[in-house]
Amino acid sequence: MKHNQYLKIVLIGLLAITSSCESFLEEEVIDEISVDYIYSTPGGLEVGVNALYNLQRRNNYPEYEGDPLRANVFFLAGTDLGLTRTWHRPYGAGHTAASFAGARIKWELSYQIIDRANALIISARGIDMDEKEKNELVAQARLIRGELYLDLIRMFDNILLDTTATTPENAFDPITYTVADPKAVYALINSDLDFAIENLEWVVPYGRYGQGAARHIRGKAAMWQEDWAEAARQFDAIVEDGTHYLLSDIRQVFGQNLNHAEALFNYVKDLDLGGNDNLAGGGGTWFSSVFNNRAYELSSGEVLRSVEYGGQALGWSFPNDYLQSLYDPENDKRYTTYYYPLIKYVNNPDKPNFGEPLPESSYDDNFRRHHWSLKKFHDEEKPIDTNDSFKDLIYYRFAETLLLGAEAHWHLSGNDADPKALEYINMVRERAGVPPFTTFTLDTYLEESARELAFEKNRWFLLKRLGLLVERQSEHYRYGSNSTNVMPEPMAPHMVRLPIPQTQIDLMGTFPQNPGY
Repeated sequence: MKHNQYLKIVLIGLLAITSSCESFLEEEVIDEISVDYIYSTPGGLEVGVNALYNLQRRNNYPEYEGDPLRANVFFLAGTDLGLTRTWHRPYGAGHTAASFAGARIKWELSYQIIDRANALIISARGIDMDEKEKNELVAQARLIRGELYLDLIRMFDNILLDTTATTPENAFDPITYTVADPKAVYALINSDLDFAIENLEWVVPYGRYGQGAARHIRGKAAMWQEDWAEAARQFDAIVEDGTHYLLSDIRQVFGQNLNHAEALFNYVKDLDLGGNDNLAGGGGTWFSSVFNNRAYELSSGEVLRSVEYGGQALGWSFPNDYLQSLYDPENDKRYTTYYYPLIKYVNNPDKPNFGEPLPESSYDDNFRRHHWSLKKFHDEEKPIDTNDSFKDLIYYRFAETLLLGAEAHWHLSGNDADPKALEYINMVRERAGVPPFTTFTLDTYLEESARELAFEKNRWFLLKRLGLLVERQSEHYRYGSNSTNVMPEPMAPHMVRLPIPQTQIDLMGTFPQNPGY
């Protein structure tokens, strides 16, 4: 089965890059790369796989403002832990098939990358090169394809399944578009990820997928299939191998250097090699600014832009009161590490109270200027007068492996005192400096997952998988700009799946829209 004609036209020659084509990891400039070179030579195969990493980075960690940013902010802020005060309201009037640009971006870009992964996987069969090296490259392409299909089916439920690459010869073949059987989708996901596990090493160059990331995603896929034994097996393997582990100093988890043992996979940015997402270094991202308030706009003028407070900010979305209530602020190290302090210090040397705590009367009742803010994307090297950050992003990490592993063992045993479930979840709690659990329940698990993984790409999908997304989002998600107008913004039941982009349905002709849209 082929994709819609729009995607075909866009994708023909996608990897025939004629300028500024740089190996994402090797930093080697390669000019005038032909399609024939990419799909018929060992060096071309490597260039093609590097291009997939760049495209996936744009998909999940995009540059600047625009629809790709909105598409990703949706999954970070649009949960039971979020509060939004501005344009990217997850469940407002813009959440329709015609206007929800985030759905369009995720659908179109995901299938673009899948199409190129298909082409590389197929063409690799005819390339004469060292078999081990070939399998390692193909494993990365198949992991990316499997990861994308897992994301697509979790976002949309009803999707296309295609393992054939678009070529000039088949680009305009007549096609009947039908919804893929979920069993067939998961069979491909499992096969791709199993191949990656078999052919990837545990220790790999920074910014590459290794066996840890492959097993982590495979475990997630198993959870969605309610194959608890397979999920537990994959997460246990990561724990037992020892390549990845919790950092003892929690301040280093989201520190400036993300090349550490807790990271299973990072997206890499580099200002010297970047400028936009088409280049090896990528474009500047706004993630650090989206979730941080603009304390420097307080009417008292006592706080100036500073690196300590995140510099230039946007203040579009924040952690909400419910999330804040889950922490023990006196003892939980995450409260003072994953978030900026609520109490600011006067850093304007022209004020008489310079260096002192900001008086309570100086805080405006305006969330844009004052709100509990997320620090996970904090970038010490971001200039204070720009929203553009070139800091890397930790995308999969060992703490989530432990929490998912705890859930898998709990499901598998049906025992609230399951030793392995408690061992894994308490490893996370011990690092945070809080007492261990003696029982494992769904509520305690969801609360602990929130404390550790808030505003990482997991919560929306976790709640959907457990059938709790609508209930918990409607209870805790908030919209508003100050304390007097904050309100719930209930999530309609059909919103557990995104709308199929209407532009794509119009082109396909035979593909149905998701219910409710």
